[in-house]
Amino acid sequence: MKPHFIKSSQKKEILKELSEIYGITNLPYLLLETGKKKIRAFSGSLSKEEISQLDSVANIEIIGMYLISKKDESARLNFDALTLKEIKNQITNSILEINDEQLQLWLRGYDLEVPSSQGIIVLKYKEDLVGIGKSNGQKIFNYLPKERKLKTPLPKHSLNP
Repeated sequence: MKPHFIKSSQKKEILKELSEIYGITNLPYLLLETGKKKIRAFSGSLSKEEISQLDSVANIEIIGMYLISKKDESARLNFDALTLKEIKNQITNSILEINDEQLQLWLRGYDLEVPSSQGIIVLKYKEDLVGIGKSNGQKIFNYLPKERKLKTPLPKHSLNP
């Protein structure tokens, strides 16, 4: 699928939503929409015109980093976006701090039985943002990609779910 450049008016709408959910007010990237309601961020030195020229010669299917999923009713940041300094330093909303035991469960793909506000939740362990989930108010559903989940058993001091 050919990438579609997001216009500045659309980017403002995306930023408004990201600000409400996460507190993010600035995306210093060129945004592109690709299939399956995915928004990618490109921070390279190529302009839109240069990318379009390159695409006409080389058939570009993917460019930039997968940043946002629009599959749900809310914009959900991709797991890898949490590590970007430009993003991580802006996240001030929807943060829930978790403890050691909850981290061990989360990293293995378990949902967390934790009362919280409904909607998208960013999980924080000490100084690190460790995941994004969606809460129904009583449980946070794990959106950690399967390939990123730990396959080792839970440490003995942790409770088994």
